[in-house]
Amino acid sequence: MDLIHKVLNIVLPPITLILLLLFLPSFLVSKFISRIKRSINSETVAGKVVLITGASSGIGEYLAYEYARRGACLALAARRQERLRAVADKARALGSPDVIVIPTDISKLEDSERFINEAVNHFGKLDHLVNNAGVVQIDMFEDCKQISDFATLTNTNFWGSVYTTHFAIPHLRKSKGRFGGISSIAGWFPVPRMSFYGASKAAITSFYETLRAEVGSDIGITIVTPGVVDSEMTQEDFLSKAQIDFVPAESTERCAKAIVDSACRGDRCLIEPSWTRMLFLLKVLCPEVLEWSFHMVLAAKSSKKSN
Repeated sequence: MDLIHKVLNIVLPPITLILLLLFLPSFLVSKFISRIKRSINSETVAGKVVLITGASSGIGEYLAYEYARRGACLALAARRQERLRAVADKARALGSPDVIVIPTDISKLEDSERFINEAVNHFGKLDHLVNNAGVVQIDMFEDCKQISDFATLTNTNFWGSVYTTHFAIPHLRKSKGRFGGISSIAGWFPVPRMSFYGASKAAITSFYETLRAEVGSDIGITIVTPGVVDSEMTQEDFLSKAQIDFVPAESTERCAKAIVDSACRGDRCLIEPSWTRMLFLLKVLCPEVLEWSFHMVLAAKSSKKSN
């Protein structure tokens, strides 16, 4: 067995490089053509049933408005019932033919199951499920006084999406529907003070990539990786606490529109805004430089202040 690994270590790198040189150009051209076709034949969601978690504010709220403009029926979930009702009223005014509000704490298994069941019982089907609900906690890891406090974050950001996905799979398989998983750029980059938030979002990406390999073409999956978005979460001293207030925030409405456009095109993934893709290139080609930059700008500076 060790001999096989030694042979693969020698043979596989050059073979892979040669295959990339031969097939990558044509593959990229085919991807470009495929995107054009998908844009032309974009899915029409009028009359379709869309479930959105974390719909009481931020990206989830504006996703509800964007789907409503396109005539989709909505099931909105979040913990704040009064706020959900206000979002539902506006969604109806924007054109949604039917909106139901289901107060839900998706970090709880039984709540997630009830949310899916109530929505399907009301509409009779399910076409899109957008797992958007999330919370953030800003703190340097070594400064955490009670490490178990982060369980609330992971229960919402990761397990909440897992729970709803599990209960929605049979319905989406039947309708050939789509999951929308909202990850974050923090899941890819080593942003100080956001270790658990980033880990929970990285887990979302890995979970949906693996699920895509399992379900194949039966269910579409669009993994969304937003940057900094001007939402309720970021307005509550988030940027200053994380010391990233120099980063330009994208409007929530623009981000939500890009997400719905991407889901309707049937995209595998969306990085929004698109300029942040250049950071992914840096992550792959020179991770040491990226980590050093994050440390010097976001961690070392605050350490000097505290000393």
